[in-house]
Amino acid sequence: MTVPNLMSIKTTLAARGLRPRKKWGQHFLPDPRILSSIADAAQVTRDDTVLEIGPGLGHLTRILAQRAAHVVAVEVDADLVAKLRADLADASNVVILHGDVLEAEPNEWLAKAGLGADTRSAPPYKIVANLPYYITSAILRHVLEAKQKPRVIVVTVQREVAQRIVAQPPEMNLLAVSVQFFAQPRVLRTIAAGAFYPRPQVDSAVVRLDVFAQSSLDTADTARFFAIIRAGFGARRKQLRNALAHGLGLNVSLVVDALVRAHIDPARRAETLTLDEWARLYRALEFR
Repeated sequence: MTVPNLMSIKTTLAARGLRPRKKWGQHFLPDPRILSSIADAAQVTRDDTVLEIGPGLGHLTRILAQRAAHVVAVEVDADLVAKLRADLADASNVVILHGDVLEAEPNEWLAKAGLGADTRSAPPYKIVANLPYYITSAILRHVLEAKQKPRVIVVTVQREVAQRIVAQPPEMNLLAVSVQFFAQPRVLRTIAAGAFYPRPQVDSAVVRLDVFAQSSLDTADTARFFAIIRAGFGARRKQLRNALAHGLGLNVSLVVDALVRAHIDPARRAETLTLDEWARLYRALEFR
């Protein structure tokens, strides 16, 4: 298989009066071998509906269209939307939508594409995307907290972000907890910076998230649970008793009491806690 010359992308963009938009973090990945491995990672088949976020020039979109039943691609750049619609006009199973993916729930985008009579009847779906670096965390939070969650998410992100997503104690972080509460993450491969145009400053990685049908943690109030998490990580490297007291506006003695009842040393730091320990702490603080 012939690998496209990255400079040919620059020429194509220039011929159409287009250029990568820095404000949207556009870095195009044209290598069909890498893109095929991303589709492989998502195990896309003819039974699947795929939501692609930020299709860019449509290199991955085309590969997904060859494998999936339906591909709904949401692109924020209006100029690229026009190009995508022209270039993929022959792909009857692809719908290109213009907009910011954060402005609607994933199933709402599927409904806009005509998949389901309304948002409640949208089909099960997977998300496959090369995510803009600057908004990765916001997108992951948006789709993982959606009312109708994807079954599988396969995304290309900064390698450092991928490492943060799969982190374990004693190197946990807010992003890791936020993702692992909803899904089981795995880093599948790295992608060198030189595979993209324009070349980013760092390498990337492909991450697969297998989304839980329901979290195994006993946390009835998800918003409250994450308020506690954010408070714990809000004062980096501080002991939990102080970070939680400050972040939640509670008396230190109340926080210490909750930590002891959760069988957690008050002197520990947020990055050392497991998800189960966070759940125990949530239950101990539930009525505070």
